[in-house]
This record gives sequence, structure tokens and C-alpha cells, in this order.
Amino acid sequence: MIDTLLLPFQFPFMQNAFWICLLVAPPTALLSCYMVLKGWALMGDAVSHATLPGIVLAWMLGLPLIVGAFAAGMTCALATGFLSRNSRVKQDTVMGVVFSGMFGVGIVLYTSITTNEHLDHVLFGNMLGVGARDLWTSGLIGAVVSLMLVLKWRDLLLHAFDPAQAQASGLHVGLLHYGLLGALSLTIVSTLSSTGLILAVALLVTPGAIAFLTVRSFGWMLVVSVAVCLGGMLAGTYASFFIDSAPAATIVLVLTAIFIAAFLRRLAITHRTSRTAARGSV
Repeated sequence: MIDTLLLPFQFPFMQNAFWICLLVAPPTALLSCYMVLKGWALMGDAVSHATLPGIVLAWMLGLPLIVGAFAAGMTCALATGFLSRNSRVKQDTVMGVVFSGMFGVGIVLYTSITTNEHLDHVLFGNMLGVGARDLWTSGLIGAVVSLMLVLKWRDLLLHAFDPAQAQASGLHVGLLHYGLLGALSLTIVSTLSSTGLILAVALLVTPGAIAFLTVRSFGWMLVVSVAVCLGGMLAGTYASFFIDSAPAATIVLVLTAIFIAAFLRRLAITHRTSRTAARGSV
């Protein structure tokens, strides 16, 4: 029985899959808290999809894929900010237009390539094909992003809740804004080898949403989001070995199930509180 339970840890490709979970979970979970508080859930989706043309162009030019992904992600973020500030169109509408347009460009470029190789792993992830180079890339990017978010969490929190107050307090609001966008682009780059572009948005939204439903203080929200994301990724990867499913998709299903459980728990607490208050008023 024990040998069966420990079987996934005996294969090198599964060991690398577990390692990539440990490296990707902290930065995505921490960033998801700010995505939830700022209402930037669609921004994570936009940037993740908009990196596709940069990836394809980098591959065609013989450049590292992460360079193209980061450049395209920042282009999407900057274009969204510029258009929303200089037009009457709301930011969520601008994001939808920009990311769908860039994703369309990426699909056109992707389908026009004539080669025996493919970039499907960029779209859907390839956790079971992660190598040492992917681990180093994800580890370095994750460490930089996590360190920045932890060191500047108070400033970023004030900027998320009240940008005007943050500016009045002497904080560099523009630097915080674009620093967060840069962290978002870098984090998406670090998930390319694991979840891929399409499923990366789940890691950038769901852990923060679960923590938001579970705790009341932002400090604990950061802790809970990391724990939930790490546990969900490890559990999803472990389960995928036995049910013979794609690890990235299984991870998303596990996180979704945890979110539903957290939502039902919060709903029950709210209902119980309202009933207690109603009895007290009587």
C-alpha cells in the first residue's frame, strides 16, 4: 500500500513536476491576492494570452521564449493602460480588445509556421516534460517576484485600496503600478513550462479568491493563498498520476473545488450570523 502511494515520487519526470509546483506556487499565489483586491482578474487573463505572439516571434527569431513572452506581456499591459487613460472606454473593455487582438495575432503567426516542432506546450503546459533549465528559470523568476511582493506588500496594499492616498503619502504610485505589471508578466513567463498560457490565469486568481473568502486580514490572506496554491498544485499533480490526466488541468479542478468549498463555508457563516442577529433583535 505504501509502495503504491509513493510510486509517483520514484519517477524523475514526476519529481520535476513536483519541484515546478514548489517554485511556481509562491509568486502566483502572492500576486493573486493583489489581482483580487485591485479587480485585475481580467488583466491576468489578458497578459497571459497576449504573450503568445511574443513567444512565436521569439521562436522564429531564435531568441529565448521568455524574452518574447515578457516583451509581449508588458506591451499588452502598457497598451491597456495608455488606451484606458486616453479614451472613454473602460479598462475591462480595453483589456478585452487588446488581449483578444494580440492573441489573434499570435494564433495567425503560430499557424503560419511550417516546422516539425510545435508550441502546444506553451498553450497547454507540459509539467511532465519539465527539465533542469525550466526549473532554474521558474525558480529565479519566482524568487525575484516573491521577494518584491513581500518587501513592498504594505505599499502595494495601500496602492490597491486607495491610489490617491498612496500618492499623498509620498509613494511612487507609477512605479508601484508598473512594477506590479512587470511582476505579472514575469510570473506568467515562469508558468509557461508548467500550466501554459490558457490555464495560468487560474493560478493568478483562484488562490487569492479562496484566501479572500477565508480570512479577514491581508497578511493572513497572503499566507493562506500560498498554502492553498501549493497544496492544490501538489495534490493535482499527485492525483493526475493515478487518474492518467493532464496535471495542469487537474490542478485547476482541485483549486476550483477548494474555491467552491470556501464559498459554501462563507455562505454558511453569513447565514448563521444573520439568523443570530435576527434572533437577538427579537
